[in-house]
Amino acid sequence: MSQNHYQVLGIAATATAREIKLAYKQLAVKYHPDKHGGSPLYEDLFKAVAAAYQVLGDPSRRAQYDFQLQVAARRAEEARRQQQFRNQGQHVYGVPMPPPAAPMRTRRPAGSYERHYRPIPKQRIRFTRRDLRLILLLVAGIVLFIVSVRVSMYRVTASSNYQYGLEAYTRHEWSAAHSFFSEAIEFRPGYADALRRRGEIEELFYHNPKAAAADYRAALAETTMPAARAQLLLRLSQCYRGQQRPDLVEVTASQALRQDSTLARARLLRGEALLLTHRYAAAHRDFDVGLQYTQNQPAYVVARLLLYRGLASYKQQDLRAARADYWQVLATYPRQGQVYFLLGRIAQQEGNATEACEFFRRAVVQGYRFAEQVRDEVCAPEKKQNTFPISEEGILQNK
Repeated sequence: MSQNHYQVLGIAATATAREIKLAYKQLAVKYHPDKHGGSPLYEDLFKAVAAAYQVLGDPSRRAQYDFQLQVAARRAEEARRQQQFRNQGQHVYGVPMPPPAAPMRTRRPAGSYERHYRPIPKQRIRFTRRDLRLILLLVAGIVLFIVSVRVSMYRVTASSNYQYGLEAYTRHEWSAAHSFFSEAIEFRPGYADALRRRGEIEELFYHNPKAAAADYRAALAETTMPAARAQLLLRLSQCYRGQQRPDLVEVTASQALRQDSTLARARLLRGEALLLTHRYAAAHRDFDVGLQYTQNQPAYVVARLLLYRGLASYKQQDLRAARADYWQVLATYPRQGQVYFLLGRIAQQEGNATEACEFFRRAVVQGYRFAEQVRDEVCAPEKKQNTFPISEEGILQNK
């Protein structure tokens, strides 16, 4: 195969004019006939190098030559493709085709009598364990997706109902708030905040301690924070107090104190339960400790702690301590007829009938009707002055 001018000079088709000239000089010196004793071979090589440089050294002639090379390359590529196509078409099923000049002879197409059809047997579908696992995984994924969407929708609905309930709660619309909280609990049964709020409405406004206790117990099962558990247990103790269950009051108040020992109201409730079960020393200790944590408590909590501590002191025959606690209560609530009645009992215990009758009279004036009967019995001229024990059940139920 003949070489083109670039191949003769040994350079690339993209060589610069300087590279062409340098290659020509090197080859001219290398192939000069005088250096090889006038050899015809080197003379032909020298002529070929000179001819290549004449074409490539001139920019216009080089451009024309490059175009001719491109045309020749395209023609060669087209011929190669045609040759490949002819080579593929000259064999059918491994048999050489006749030359193009000769006509192609083939047999006639088969008739219908030569054709026959065979039914394809039906294959029984067989499931492998792998197919079964894939189907089970797909079904489980679909079920999980449906459940997750449902749970998400229920949680969103429960949260929106809870917010509506809070708005009604702040507006003191207790029935609407109770309805919204109930709807939130329907969509999310373990919604502790909604259970606590509904329990507060049942306890404080509907006066249904049994239903409130059920809500508080359900909220406790979903609450883990010690402070929140302590408040729920305190609320539960108040519900048991409303149901007159001092045994349960003692248990739940003790649980609340284990979560938060600074709860003065829990001390008050447990001490009250201990008073009702005649454990006066233990009750007195609870009231003492509760009074140490009344800094942020309302005045009525402090007054009740003092009142019940005075009652526990009286039951332990410490009349001076009882009188001091009662007077502290009167300093805050001077119109408490019950406290005047208790002071009258202390005076009666000390044998001071005149002072006892005066305290009973003040209790009646302040509206404590229970003292009226005692005054008539004790202070009548024809009655003998006797002492009467204080009933803690009567005091706690008529406070």
